[in-house]
Amino acid sequence: MTLPWTPTTWRTKPIKQQPSYPDAAVVADVEKTLKKQPPLVFAGEARRLKKHLADVGAGRAFLLQGGDCAESFAEFSADNIRDTFRVLLQMAVVMTYGAAKPIVKVARMAGQFAKPRSDDFETQDGLRLPSYRGDMVNGIGFTEGERIPDPRRMLEVYHQSAATLNLMRAFASGGYADLHAVQRWNLDFARNSAQSEKYITLANRISEALRFMEACGLTAANTPQLRETEVFTSHEALLLPFEEAFVRTDSTTGDYYDTSAHMLWIGDRTRQLDGAHVEFMRGIKNPIGVKCGNSLPADDLLRLCDALNPDNEPGRLVLIARMGAGKVGEGLPPLLRALKREGKSVVWSCDPMHGNTIKAVNGYKTRPFDMILAEVRGFFEAHKAEGTIAGGVHFEMTGQDVTECLGGSQLIETEDLSSRYHTHCDPRLNATQALELAFLVADMLEKA
Repeated sequence: MTLPWTPTTWRTKPIKQQPSYPDAAVVADVEKTLKKQPPLVFAGEARRLKKHLADVGAGRAFLLQGGDCAESFAEFSADNIRDTFRVLLQMAVVMTYGAAKPIVKVARMAGQFAKPRSDDFETQDGLRLPSYRGDMVNGIGFTEGERIPDPRRMLEVYHQSAATLNLMRAFASGGYADLHAVQRWNLDFARNSAQSEKYITLANRISEALRFMEACGLTAANTPQLRETEVFTSHEALLLPFEEAFVRTDSTTGDYYDTSAHMLWIGDRTRQLDGAHVEFMRGIKNPIGVKCGNSLPADDLLRLCDALNPDNEPGRLVLIARMGAGKVGEGLPPLLRALKREGKSVVWSCDPMHGNTIKAVNGYKTRPFDMILAEVRGFFEAHKAEGTIAGGVHFEMTGQDVTECLGGSQLIETEDLSSRYHTHCDPRLNATQALELAFLVADMLEKA
């Protein structure tokens, strides 16, 4: 029998991937302050996303989830927010055209500040210090002072997330997302690429269609869908004191929602059935995700579905497969078959980033574009073979002109990595690579 849930019952469970703060009193004071802050998102918005995800699970829409690996205080700027937002819009337009169905846009923005680590410590030149766990926890500089976990960083995360959300809402509803501006969305550094040329061709077709619609009386003035869009926010619910502080009771339903983001997910390292993260997530009504790696048996996944979505509610649960290009063909089908056999209502999405991380000969952590693409193809092929729905993709990407992932039409090579390697944690696709993947995914959707 499932025990009653409250926002604090996770504290009775074993927990992983949490920092060790030196002063519990400071932590308690920060939590008290955060609980008094206005919510970042609203319950009604989370319910609307859940309805959209139900359409994804039924094959009537497709999920595009993407954004920064780990947001940082240092790179916070209106330009960076705008550029990542713009790339998401571009990718969505390309996929919409190819799939002929709505694209549900969920950004890894306005809250993605904490990262799990494979080791609690790292060593450089004989000095052993706590690992960097994201700007929500400690600093990236390799000094003792920087690496001490500081709970007051959670306050900065809140304020930066609020500012990011404010700008995103303005872009989404203030005219920036107007389809009539589709040709102006091209980033300067991507304008001379092959993908840019394909995008311009597509933009011209959309402009022609818009002119036809205007002739029929459908304009941006009388059709909000042409001038506005919806972009929801998401992050990994890793630091549970922060997440608990934003649990609110919805006045219209009486349900609990985590108002730090529209969608939260559990990572591959924190999905233990008896763990604190599963306990916390089972009680909130937001759409939630679970990262599914190669170590996840089908029986455990079924138990996770029962724990996190006991009513089998469409749109509630997104399963994000992250297995690697060489393993997805073997690892994914047993999970698909098990959930199909048991009639589980889920959205299947593909994270082709985390399973394809390698270390280049010059020491840089990177991800080859060909391996990322191969896992996406393997994901679609597995769903086609099993008669299930490939519902979405989940990319770590940025609107900046970085050189962090190898390959793609730009032909980024190992010696190029050092020129613009800016990530605070894992390598990200740049705008050109992300747009190239969008066209390739659109082709897969059209064929499917």
